[in-house]
Amino acid sequence: MLRGKQSWWFEKRPVIIGEATVVGPDEGNGPLAADFDLVHPELDMQQKSWEKAERLLLEQASEFAIQNARIDRGQVQYYVGGDLMNQIISNSFAARSLGVPYIGVFGACSTSMETLALASLIVNSGSGSHVLAGTCSHNCTAEKQFRYPTEYGSQKPPTAQYTVTGAGAAVVAAEGEGPVVECATIGKIVDLGIKDPFNMGAAMAPAAVDTIQAHFNDTGRSPGDYDLIVTGDLAGVGHPIAKDLLLQNNVPMNDTVFGDCGLMVYDVEKQKVQAGGSGCACSAVVTYGHLLKRVKKGELNRILVVATGALLSPLSYQQGESIPCIAHAVAISAGKE
Repeated sequence: MLRGKQSWWFEKRPVIIGEATVVGPDEGNGPLAADFDLVHPELDMQQKSWEKAERLLLEQASEFAIQNARIDRGQVQYYVGGDLMNQIISNSFAARSLGVPYIGVFGACSTSMETLALASLIVNSGSGSHVLAGTCSHNCTAEKQFRYPTEYGSQKPPTAQYTVTGAGAAVVAAEGEGPVVECATIGKIVDLGIKDPFNMGAAMAPAAVDTIQAHFNDTGRSPGDYDLIVTGDLAGVGHPIAKDLLLQNNVPMNDTVFGDCGLMVYDVEKQKVQAGGSGCACSAVVTYGHLLKRVKKGELNRILVVATGALLSPLSYQQGESIPCIAHAVAISAGKE
């Protein structure tokens, strides 16, 4: 099952039998609005705190994913999830509501593909037949924890990114109808010394490139084997850097094939989102809400989603540490041989 040095090849072809996305108002005003299961008109979602609102997003996305999979909650054998909050409290508290065995992980904004890869590994190994993978983020919780509370009204530089308010979840099963998870490449930590939390795209771009190259080396594939390759949330600053780095390493990427979730979820020209989207929910809502619909419609046959994460904490930033970054890649296809 291990292919090369960093990749898992899923011979039993786990299937995504149900997925769902729930988002906030800014995402609902973006170009992908029609692809989401539920759009909340207000950021607080009638909750008493931003953290409770984030938890609600994940609980709703999980319930919708289970419904869309046409199974009962009791058939879910494991839940794999994580988020940006300290001690991943959004997922831990949501898992309390789900009431199924829980595996909590932290990969920052790479969590969407980390959880999908682990869920697929569990199913492929025969350790479970129905595994739920999920993640979430909220603009106001992330700003409060990592930078400045939104209520302060502090200015941000153009390199800053806008944390997506949303949640995405998917049920991975041993059999059924839906897109197939072919393989996953688990990334390594890459840290080029960037310390600016308002320039995440530049910090994460080298990690994305490292994982993409490892994926091609391990699997023997090339960009031509995919209809679309998307990074998680490099946005307007990081995505061009990643493209340039790949070109330097003799992996040229065509603009029609190489995209970024942080540039897809918002209209960066019309919405006030600085360089584009970020957050755990960024790649989750784009993948589970938009890309899988295109796979099901036959518009895309095979995609590679490379979710990127900056593994800093408020404490590490305050102590002057640089930002270690990671990226995890998952190949998904329509299931046609």
